[in-house]
Amino acid sequence: MARPATTTPGNAARVLRIVHEGGPLPRAELTRRTGLNRSTVLAIVGELVEQGLVHEESPAPGGPGADRPTAGVGRPSAIVRASPDVVAAAVTVEIDAVGVALVALDGTVRDRLVEPQPSVPSAAVAIDAVARVLGTLTTRAAPGLRLVGVGVAVPGIVRVEDGVVRDAPHLGWRDEPFAGPLADRLGLPVRAANDANVGAWAERLYGSARGVDDLVYLNGGASGIGGGIVSAGRPFSGADGYAGELGHTFVAANGVRCHCGAVGCLETEASRESLTAVTGTPPDDLDALAAALAEGRDEVERVVDRQVTALATAIRNAVHTVDPEVVVLGGFLGELLGHVGDRVEDEVRAQTMAAMTDRLRVVPAALGRDVLVRGAAELGFTDLLRDGQATATPIQAAQAPARATRVPAQTAPPAADTPTTPSDRDDAVEEARSA
Repeated sequence: MARPATTTPGNAARVLRIVHEGGPLPRAELTRRTGLNRSTVLAIVGELVEQGLVHEESPAPGGPGADRPTAGVGRPSAIVRASPDVVAAAVTVEIDAVGVALVALDGTVRDRLVEPQPSVPSAAVAIDAVARVLGTLTTRAAPGLRLVGVGVAVPGIVRVEDGVVRDAPHLGWRDEPFAGPLADRLGLPVRAANDANVGAWAERLYGSARGVDDLVYLNGGASGIGGGIVSAGRPFSGADGYAGELGHTFVAANGVRCHCGAVGCLETEASRESLTAVTGTPPDDLDALAAALAEGRDEVERVVDRQVTALATAIRNAVHTVDPEVVVLGGFLGELLGHVGDRVEDEVRAQTMAAMTDRLRVVPAALGRDVLVRGAAELGFTDLLRDGQATATPIQAAQAPARATRVPAQTAPPAADTPTTPSDRDDAVEEARSA
């Protein structure tokens, strides 16, 4: 049995978060980064080890920590590694599929399963699908895996403090409680957020914008174009968590009417559907799309030209509004960027105040199909990373019941970097993992 905690929970959470986000680190480096004394870090790591949240190992010769003595000549600093056996369930909901992945605290995707949907799923159908898929994953999970929470990436506007989907037009959801009913169904903490917002945070933590404090993320998928913003190293969520809807930025006065009611939105002027239609490629096969774009057919290039113009205009709007250092493009937008090279960035610079593009980079997303999975997993780890305490049970105990139920919405507990007692909304805005 683990001994009672003797260290400050906030410090334990800091150490766990550093190892989770930064990868395996020598214990001496944790001492340096936290500013805590060596004995305190030793005690914290010991308690995290007892809880099964981290592992300690001797450094490999020539590897990290091998040249960092902690006590005495020639005694190398132990390497602290986040556990691969503590996992969050990362849920993605799309118009044609519901997916669940088990993502470990060390960042590895332990397992995943996608259930195609014969039609656009309602909230109730999606909840049933999540329960079925998670049930399958837990049944076949390796012994010893522990599940701590569930994060959901939704292609729509999500109220962050309670996970109510205010508007997901491609799914046809409006004011649908989702996180609460799913939490009641699974018996696990659930948080939901806009998919592009969690994608932006994932790219900031682990992808092509790693360590960048000011970035804009645009992702193009089956449900249109979503946007997320990180400003001053924190997710920029707005008053209710709805900020970053860059897919509905105005880009064309003579454009078509969008489902939102406006004319000339980015996601109507630059769409995956238009590209796959002209290239004759499957909607969900980005590799096939990239190959078809590389052929350079005239009819394809005409569509590419229109989409690049619209995309550059939207990025210009974002640059003038939030002054990012990096703009990350994911999904089909990343393939479009790969096809046209510097052209997107050049067109943005041509339309933007010169001083605002001195450091600007437009780059493809690095996480690929894992971007939403990694972002949703961060939501699932919220409580653990806030508290630094393990409350997980063996994953087989979290198998979802097969019976479909509809239950009232339940507000998920708010999260913050340290235990506090502000309002739910303030806590949700403060939370750096889920907005």
